Amino acid sequence: MRELTAADFLPARPPQALRENEIHLWFYPRWNGSPRAVAESPAVRDLLASYLGCAPADLPIERDRHGKPRLADTGLHFNVSHSAGAVLVGVSREQPLGVDLELSRRSRPVLDLARRYFHPGETAALMALPEARQQAAFLGLWSCKEALLKAQGRGIAFGLHRVAFALDTNGAVTGLQEIDGEVAADWSIQRLRPVAEATAALAWRGPDCSVRAFQQVR
Repeated sequence: MRELTAADFLPARPPQALRENEIHLWFYPRWNGSPRAVAESPAVRDLLASYLGCAPADLPIERDRHGKPRLADTGLHFNVSHSAGAVLVGVSREQPLGVDLELSRRSRPVLDLARRYFHPGETAALMALPEARQQAAFLGLWSCKEALLKAQGRGIAFGLHRVAFALDTNGAVTGLQEIDGEVAADWSIQRLRPVAEATAALAWRGPDCSVRAFQQVR
């Protein structure tokens, strides 16, 4: 599984030409707005409105019964994630998607958390890693799980343990194994590292899409 790194996030201003089989990622490294209601924030409204060619105030942003933001009756899909003063936004013409961003400099009791929330196979894979790699591997796994569950539309309330990923001997996620005990099909997961200290992921279910990544410049 290839990882998009900081070099892949090209400085740009929206909108960029978005084809039907594309997903665009926008990374905001310094987010000045509130961490709450990021989807309804002026910056995200400006971004989405630029793709639709409308006024930001006219965007019909609503939330489904699981709390996922969406644009009603536009054909444009998006998802957002906020962490430690940065924001990641995914945009697509046709493809529902999920994104997750994790920036953290604090240590976590990752094995205790994995035993409580993750699939047993994932916990075993984390336990097999050298201690120095466990923190980064845990965050990488968490971001893939959350991105998929957001794309699915259920969020983490569905259960992190019900989604199982495979890890390599270095702790990097290599692919999706199962969802709720069944072999997962038609899912794509893209690992992301928009800055060195970040771990992030993009997920969608359906046909292959090309992914273009940008870092917004003012």
